[in-house]
Formats: sequence, structure tokens, C-alpha cells
Amino acid sequence: MERFEYAIHLTPADEGGFVVSCRDLPQLVTQGDDKAHALAEAADAMDEVFAAYMLGGLALPAPSKARRGEHLVSPPAGTVAKAALHSAMMEAGFTKVQLAKRLGVDEKEVRRLLDPHYGSKLPRIAEAIGALGQRLVIGLETA
Repeated sequence: MERFEYAIHLTPADEGGFVVSCRDLPQLVTQGDDKAHALAEAADAMDEVFAAYMLGGLALPAPSKARRGEHLVSPPAGTVAKAALHSAMMEAGFTKVQLAKRLGVDEKEVRRLLDPHYGSKLPRIAEAIGALGQRLVIGLETA
């Protein structure tokens, strides 16, 4: 099962707070006033980094195992679902047109399902992933 959790490193900033970075997503650089704020900012920045990968048609890098002192962070759940669809399409070698045909919908609907800034419904994303022979799984873990 593919997970979209990435190891985040917090570096104390000279002016206070933390600078946030991610070795698997080098584009992700942000900061926060304290640890909680820095991790929240990391999730928000990760949302934008995922959007850039998806809109650019690029494969998301595989997450590395967290090292000592690193924190695992995911983007918002809606972005994770869209990233799962994006990854499933790339893995299956499907275009938007091919997936639309398989779903019996217009290609613009598939474009919206993949658009990280469009508010798609989760059951529709799960249906599209299912059409590619995979299953969207949602879990619950202690924070």
C-alpha cells in the first residue's frame, strides 16, 4: 500500500521558531513559530508541492523512512486521495481520456478529479481509482 507521509526535518531558526524541510520533496521549505505551527505549515506546503507534481504530470517521489528526530507529515486528506488517483493512473499508464472512457464520463470530469485545487467528492475519486484496478484505503492512527 502506498502511503503519502513524508519525513520532515525541523531546524531551529536564528530568529526563533523552526525552518521546515523535506529531503524527499526538496521544494518543500517553510517555517513556523513553534513545533506545532511548523508541522501545520509543513502539511500546507506539502499540499502545494503535491499540486505542482500532479499539475506537471510528474510522479510523486517515494517517501523515505523517517530518521531520528524527523516527523512524518501528510498533506490534507483530499490531496492524498487525488495523489493516489494520480499515482494509480501513472502506474496503469492511463491518460485522462482513457480513464474518462472507462468511467463513461467526459474528460473534463477526470481533469477535475485530478485538479488539486478542485473540491472533488471522495466517492468519485475512489470510483476512478477502482476503475484502474486499485482501491482507495483510508486509515486512522493515533497522532
